[in-house]
Parts: sequence; structure tokens; C-alpha cells
Amino acid sequence: MAGGKTKKEKARPAGHTPYQGGISFHKSKGQHILKNPLLVDSIVQKSGIKSTDVILEIGPGTGNLTKKLLEVGKRVIAVEIDARMVLELQRRFQGTPLSSRLQVIQGDVLKTELPYFDICVANIPYQISSPLTFKLLKHQPAFRCAIIMFQREFAMRLVAQPGDKLYCRLTVNTQLLSRVSHLLKVGRNNFRPPPKVDSSVVRIEPRKPPFEVNQKEWDGFLRICFNRKNKTLGSIFRQKSVINLLEKNYKTLQALNLAPPQQGALEDTNDVMDFSDEDIEMNDDGVDDGMEVEDGNAEGEVSEFKKKVLSVLMKAGFEGERSSKLKLQQFLDLLSEFNKDGIHFS
Repeated sequence: MAGGKTKKEKARPAGHTPYQGGISFHKSKGQHILKNPLLVDSIVQKSGIKSTDVILEIGPGTGNLTKKLLEVGKRVIAVEIDARMVLELQRRFQGTPLSSRLQVIQGDVLKTELPYFDICVANIPYQISSPLTFKLLKHQPAFRCAIIMFQREFAMRLVAQPGDKLYCRLTVNTQLLSRVSHLLKVGRNNFRPPPKVDSSVVRIEPRKPPFEVNQKEWDGFLRICFNRKNKTLGSIFRQKSVINLLEKNYKTLQALNLAPPQQGALEDTNDVMDFSDEDIEMNDDGVDDGMEVEDGNAEGEVSEFKKKVLSVLMKAGFEGERSSKLKLQQFLDLLSEFNKDGIHFS
């Protein structure tokens, strides 16, 4: 100012971006607040919220989306880990008609026991995408649907179809438990601060009733199938390591005279399904990449158990198929064929 001393601004910590209300956002925590009101309206509209719905919102931030949800639903349960955001939410709605219909839970959503809700609408920190998706799909009683904004590549993996480059074990695991559809693409400039990547909003509807499959069996089976998703299943199941694993399981079951793993709904078990993307390949050209396989022992003989495994693939017509092109039902059918012959994956 003229005639006076200029006031020096205090340096802000690196990684923080100021908000006009005085709150700084932590990029490291995935705090990117939706600033486009038209986009917020679009998300709420596409959610199909009923006036009787209890809505779960994860990571409400300063409440831009929360306000719209409160206006159309019966009640909003907002789970927020940041104490500063919790105070901002309470301040924003205090003394308004909406305050009585808002419940704020402070805590880590991955460690919080979630109450009953009809629908979930959330703009989540991208680093919790996989564990949160599975946590929601395990929730009981099952909700109607979830409308969630993910990093675009993650979202496209969820909705990928056989033959798509992004089709992977995550895709099949998610689609086993739910029906997933893409709603809209969201550019990075719709956020404050803008993230480094674009986003997408997807709709996830839990399957009712769910497919009945033993969870440990399913996970072990898919890990082998997607070990190299562009190789033929015949090549994958000829690997010495795969044959040794399956033969060990086979002999253990026989020695203990145990019944095979029982079929059971996924939600009836406490085991955790692995939703990680570690199976994504560098080679996505759809052809065999020359991975070493073992077709026999030192004398060139093929073991009886290997013949048993390969005969299942041949009889079911899967020997020349590739995991990158198989539909969900085909994976279920193949697992069933293996189990019928006493071959198990857990």
C-alpha cells in the first residue's frame, strides 16, 4: 500500500493449495474438491437418488456435493478423515434446515464400520480406489448402487470388456461381484486443485443374487490365468510352477480325504479378495511372448497329472483361448470343469 509497509505473505507448505475459505488442500491425501456446480448437478442427476434414500458420501470435503445430496435424499452420512473438513461441514450446514439430515463420521473409511445406506455417491482419493471398491461390494445388507468418481484409467479397467487393452484381473473380479457402467468423463480442470489426470464417474450395482463361487479358489484360479493374459491357457497351464502347485493341492486333498472347497456366496466369507493390478502386462500385443514352459521331465515324459490338467482344457475347449479375451461366464465355467476333475486352486 502507498504510504505504508507491504505485508509479507507467509510461505505455504509445499503440497498445499489454498482454498478461498481459508482451508488448504493436501494433494498427498488426494484432496481435490469439485468446483464446477454443473458437474455436481450432473452427478446427482445421474445417481437416480430417491427422496427416501439414505446416502453414503465418502470424502465430502467442504460440502459442495453434500449440499446437493441433502436436497434430494432423506439423509446423508458423510465419512471424512480430515478434522478440518469435518469442522467446515458442520459450520456450513449449522443452523440450516439441512443440518438435521446430515451425519458426519470422522475417520478412515477403510477402517470404519459403515452403517446402512441405500446408495453411495463419492469423489474419493484415488489411492484407495481398489480397497474401497471391494469394501463396498462386501457391505451387507447390499446397497442399490454406488456412483463413484475414479481416476480415469482405473475406471476404464472396471468397465473394460474382453479384448480391451485394460481388461485384467481387477476387471473380472469387479464384474463377478457387480455390474459396472461408465457415466461420464470429468476433466482435471473441474477440481481445485486440479489433479494430474482426468477422472470418470462410474455406476456400480452389486449383483443380486451374487455368483456362488469359493473365493479362495476363484482368486487362485484368476492369478494363474492372468499371469500372462495374452498367452494361451494351454501355454500357461503347461508351466512347471503351475503344474507343481496344482498337483500339490491335488495330493493334499487326496491324502487328507477332504471334500473339495464348498461353493458359497462371496459375501459369506471373511477372506479378502485381492483387487490389485499387479497382473497388468507390459506386453499387450495379444500374442505369445515366448515365456518358458515345461512340457515334461528330464526324459521328455509328460506326467500323468499334467495330462489330467491339459485334458480339462482340451475337453472344455479352452486350450487355445487367452484370458484377455474370455468373458466372466467362461472363467466360471472353466473353474467348474477343473473342480469336477478334482483340480483345485487353494
